[in-house]
Amino acid sequence: MMTRLVLGLSLSAGWIVLAIIVVLLLMVLFIYNNLVRLRMQVKNAWSQIDVQLKRRYDLIPNLVETVKGYATHEKETFERVIQARQQAISSRGVKEQAQAENMHTGALRQLFALSEAYPDLKANQNFLQLQEELTGTENKISFSRQYYNNVVQNYNTAIQVFPAVIFAGMFGFTKEDFFELENVQERSVPKVQF
Repeated sequence: MMTRLVLGLSLSAGWIVLAIIVVLLLMVLFIYNNLVRLRMQVKNAWSQIDVQLKRRYDLIPNLVETVKGYATHEKETFERVIQARQQAISSRGVKEQAQAENMHTGALRQLFALSEAYPDLKANQNFLQLQEELTGTENKISFSRQYYNNVVQNYNTAIQVFPAVIFAGMFGFTKEDFFELENVQERSVPKVQF
């Protein structure tokens, strides 16, 4: 009788231990899959920024050509815009991209400032249309950056909370960078008048 009782208790303890192991494995599986989902959302959000930046880069040569016809002696401004565009296109990673975008935005401001000196340019339909498209694209870039930063915040939080923090390092989940503007002037709203 005693052996039966001991055997019954050891079988019950075995089932309890097995149930705990299964629950722990399911928890690890859930945490891992959630972190993978969040990491994919970060990658998707970054690709959405890339799509909008490509649209902006495609618009800029047309804008420069339109302005060139009116402001032929402003070669330095055109070169800065083109150089900033090339640097932005070739940048890799969030921090490098943010720095390149700061330069690019400044160069575009200079290009738009030229329209003040050339009233015919301000009235040019092609210039106005390109300016409107660029403004729309800038708004989409802004929304994409905001979405990216929200997704990065969710991901970074998920890999730092308990118990996920235990497994995040083991499975190679690392912190992602936010898309931030480093220049204080870039953080303020630009005033552009045409």
